[in-house]
Amino acid sequence: MADRKLVRELQAIVGRDAVIHAPEDLLVYEYDATIERGLPEAVVLPTTAEQVSQVVKLARRRGLPVTARGAGTGLSGGAIPTAGGIMLVMTRMKRILEIDAENRLAIVEPGLVNLDLSAALGRYGLYYAPDPSSQKACTLGGNVAENAGGPHCLAYGVTTNHVLALEVVLADGQTAWLGGRTADRPGYDLRSLVIGSEGTLAIVTKIIVRLLPLPEATITLLAIFNEMEQASQAVSAIIGKGILPAALEMLDKVTMGAVEEAVHAGYPPDADAVLLIEVEGWRDSVEEEAEAIRAICENTGAREMRIGFTPEDREALWAGRKGALGALGRLAPSYYILDGTVPRTKLPQVLRGVYQVGEKYGFPIANVFHAGDGNLHPNIAFDESQPGQAEKVLEAGAEIMRLCVDAGGTITGEHGVGMEKRDFMRWIFSDDDLEAMKRIQVAFASEQRFNPGKIFPDPVGSGESASRQRTVTRSLRPDAYV
Repeated sequence: MADRKLVRELQAIVGRDAVIHAPEDLLVYEYDATIERGLPEAVVLPTTAEQVSQVVKLARRRGLPVTARGAGTGLSGGAIPTAGGIMLVMTRMKRILEIDAENRLAIVEPGLVNLDLSAALGRYGLYYAPDPSSQKACTLGGNVAENAGGPHCLAYGVTTNHVLALEVVLADGQTAWLGGRTADRPGYDLRSLVIGSEGTLAIVTKIIVRLLPLPEATITLLAIFNEMEQASQAVSAIIGKGILPAALEMLDKVTMGAVEEAVHAGYPPDADAVLLIEVEGWRDSVEEEAEAIRAICENTGAREMRIGFTPEDREALWAGRKGALGALGRLAPSYYILDGTVPRTKLPQVLRGVYQVGEKYGFPIANVFHAGDGNLHPNIAFDESQPGQAEKVLEAGAEIMRLCVDAGGTITGEHGVGMEKRDFMRWIFSDDDLEAMKRIQVAFASEQRFNPGKIFPDPVGSGESASRQRTVTRSLRPDAYV
């Protein structure tokens, strides 16, 4: 809990109702979508960039770290204040400041919910492409911090591909713009450095995003396979044919069983996998691509194809995928969501290894993931209340992450490193690599000031691994949405 003088100083900046400091109220902010815990000394809810700047200056004078937080939907412990200090919760900064339909851009504040932006853009015939699974709740500032992806980022790219500029507050409290209203500006691309830096370099206060026109036509296909390997082969065949769908998602048998009980999507109980594929664009080309995808899936062993042309039919096909994570709460009281990426051609090999890890440790593992870009999300179901299970699930998770790295992949595709994967960074980077990255924090003067304890193993260069942090997602109800 913050001392009274600090509380008064913060209230002088943002007002009494925008500072939370009572111990029982701070509990709400000690976790994100994981079960890691870390209490801030005070929570501040600013409404302007100037307030953010003043809070950062105050924290600097007092030697306190600052952790920025959006909606708290992160899955790597990125918004947890590991060293106490001040938490800046950006959810009151949620305005759309400008929509420039002619130049296809918008200026927004970081607390704006992702889906709310596209909802506001509909009357202009535009939308914002990155669509994380938590799209209904997550904020654009958090998306920038984690360089968020989503099902439709196979064709359109992740957050960094759709952000033109950022207004940020630096560690000394100064405000600066990185980037501008046009792409390909000269000079260092500091905008890209901040995107995906997980709140360790600067605090974002405004975002200029790139917008896309709504497609003329969209077709969704659902392919049902008897064998997971057949579905994996279909993924490689589709991409190998030169077709780049807007989305290419896969659900395995364990996931389908949970989903079927929750949303009644009509998945056959004896099927091993389904592919959900969406193509969009000009009507003629979309129809050609959909027919080509149907033929590829049937040639690789699809036992059944379902096609949605209308918004209602497409929504019905997507229901199982969108309800998947919530439905996994039916398998066990807790589940540990992993996030690794592998080459598409290695999907069958890595998935076999994932199931073997589950058998070794005695945990059911449900796989629901972005198959088109090889971004796996194995979900290990377990009961956290049982002694020793949390430790076992972490060991299993580490083995799965190692499978991804050994297959030529990496340790995260969209969830970020945060607390969860700090110790895994040495699997893919040398100590010299990590030290070079740390120097970027020195250049921004943000080391140990903004979101300390994230991304990097500590201490860098020692060759020793810090104790691994625990990141497990609670599934308290079948309709949980993370």
